Amino acid sequence: MDDLLTTREVQELLKLDRTTIYRMIKEGRLTGLRVGQQWRFTRRDVETLLSRASDAVEAAPEPAAAPSADALRLHCIQAIQDVFAELAHIGAVTTRLDGEPLTGVSNACRLCEIIQSSADGRGRCVASWRALAARSERTPQTATCHAGLGYMHARIAIDGQPTALLVAGQFRLSATPIETERLARELGLDPAEVAAAAAAAPLFDEPARAQIAGSLKRVAETFESIGAERARMIDRLRRIAALSALDGPAVEEVAAVS
Repeated sequence: MDDLLTTREVQELLKLDRTTIYRMIKEGRLTGLRVGQQWRFTRRDVETLLSRASDAVEAAPEPAAAPSADALRLHCIQAIQDVFAELAHIGAVTTRLDGEPLTGVSNACRLCEIIQSSADGRGRCVASWRALAARSERTPQTATCHAGLGYMHARIAIDGQPTALLVAGQFRLSATPIETERLARELGLDPAEVAAAAAAAPLFDEPARAQIAGSLKRVAETFESIGAERARMIDRLRRIAALSALDGPAVEEVAAVS
């Protein structure tokens, strides 16, 4: 005799909530038996439904570039990044692996604001961020950007796949003045203004940089959790759509609103 499953057991197998299960019974897409006040379901029927749903999900078009930085909830990322940058007295930005920013720069220092006021300056910043993505170290290490300021990064991976970069820094590495004359000339900026902005950048010693590195890693891990949770939610919506007998385009529409 085929095993009889409870509603909770069916929920766990299909990864659906109780309301959806009852709706499927009402619509005739799931066969159930009333035993007193409770519903029971044959394992064979549930496994057949699960198999059909899996086939439907596999046949549906996959979300573009998954997993990708698109899985990150950027409004959440921006808010967390803003608080992190302000508390740590640094600048921060989240970028794609090609260096293109996903968020606005949080708590930018005056030198970075001046540099990014020009298209060429912004391009140099993107190139610096892209160079960080190519580095192989697993823990945040201090590097020097094109303007001579110190910064570090942590990779953001979703399902083990690197998808984005959290960059933090905009601090001086020593009391020695940063050479800014050539930078100002090449970018067409006021040399005196650039030099004054560079001198005003915070100076962080090794212990301070180590503390930033630890915080940076934890914030990046938080971003990974946000991205992974959204990816799971999209997958769950696709499963619900398949079990609800939606066609491929409808599945994509449901996933898009997440």
